[in-house]
Amino acid sequence: MARNALYMGPRLKRVRRDLGLTQANMAADLDISPSYVALMERNQRPVTAELLLRLARTYHVDIGALAEDGGEELAARLGAVLREPIFADIDLPALDVADIATSYPGFAEALLRLHTAYGEERLELAQRRETGAGEGAAGPSLSNPVAEARTFLAARRNCFPRLDDSAAAVAEGMPGQGQGQDALVRRFEERHGLRVLFVEPDLILGAQRFHDLHRRQLMISKRLDHPSRRFQLALQLALLEADGEIGRLVSEGAFTSDNARRMARRALAGYWAAALLMPYRPFLRAARQTRYDVEALSREFGVSFEQAAHRLTTLQRAGEEGVPFFFIRLDAAGNVSKRLDGAGFPFARHGGACPLWTVHSVFQTPGRIVTQRLELPDGERFFSIARTVSAGGGAWGAPVMSRAVALACAEEHMGLLVYGDGAAAMAPTPIGIACHLCHRPRCLARAAPPLGRDLRSDDYRDTGIPFAFAGD
Repeated sequence: MARNALYMGPRLKRVRRDLGLTQANMAADLDISPSYVALMERNQRPVTAELLLRLARTYHVDIGALAEDGGEELAARLGAVLREPIFADIDLPALDVADIATSYPGFAEALLRLHTAYGEERLELAQRRETGAGEGAAGPSLSNPVAEARTFLAARRNCFPRLDDSAAAVAEGMPGQGQGQDALVRRFEERHGLRVLFVEPDLILGAQRFHDLHRRQLMISKRLDHPSRRFQLALQLALLEADGEIGRLVSEGAFTSDNARRMARRALAGYWAAALLMPYRPFLRAARQTRYDVEALSREFGVSFEQAAHRLTTLQRAGEEGVPFFFIRLDAAGNVSKRLDGAGFPFARHGGACPLWTVHSVFQTPGRIVTQRLELPDGERFFSIARTVSAGGGAWGAPVMSRAVALACAEEHMGLLVYGDGAAAMAPTPIGIACHLCHRPRCLARAAPPLGRDLRSDDYRDTGIPFAFAGD
């Protein structure tokens, strides 16, 4: 390379086109030949320091911006894509990737756009598989109100400041900031003329809560534990005092069925109830002080572990953000019953199926929090905690349901969590979103082949790897 020279062909071409010039026009302005302009744009000739100054003076272009490489960010994005396991059998040295980003930025950007479209399509196909939508179906959302409600919440990062403000205003007008059960009961009596009774579930046909409009009373199952009683009281208050605001928010959603609207309304009522029991600013302050210790938060606010973990996913109010978390709840069979995303995670919509994530193994250690570092196929890393929770019970012979819940955040936030102390020494576990979306070639836990890969014939060699890939 020539001394005091710079190869910047794609940037030079972009400048010329932005100015609406032909190669001949630029050559005349710079007092060089059109062929030399063409050679520089193909990186076959350098742009000397003298010529760079002439460019800046002639076209009033900032010389720093003109000389800036600009390929580092593009190279990093391209490199992240090419590190995915689907490209593992292709030799792609980092230097070549950097050369492509620098010399052919248009091609690199085209590849990135294609990869984004590919990712969206395979996620759509995965959702069709999960929901049973066959070919020719208009889309999974038409037959899956749960998916529509989850999409509604995820698009808003599971954060609704108007509901937080509404619930906080009610909490401030109640003794003890709305934390005590007695304060909630008085609210019903004084504001709504409702008598609150804690009764045997048989009297309300096995329900947890029943609002008897005729007798002006609210009956709550006495079999519920204290946090569950308080949540049922707060949930009924949400339906009485925040129904208008909840309705306005639901009307903003693009729902295709009444069932989807009902699911979203129920989720927002639960959101308001949690915001009443755990007001946004006090809860965020306590979360930071305890370093996001879920058990400590549940005791401080008189809620369950799951309720506190759930509330942590909602702390994304602009200017008052907490650590962005993703929450998932599933049963021992792997059925996901709740997903909440306050972080925009890639596996928020379909993740949870990978058996290598400890959320599946915590059933072996009930009640104990298990931490884990996670790495997705694209190299993105997360940190998670998982624990079992239970529902039901309250009397001998009453059915009990055990589930596992997990909170996950980007690894960059790990140091803010009390659970992250010493976790840096743990090796990250390679997991995938789902087997048919994961292209890791040597995963012993694989239960299905990935989309877009041919399987290798095992006529002469069996490696013991389920669904081994061709070429591996």
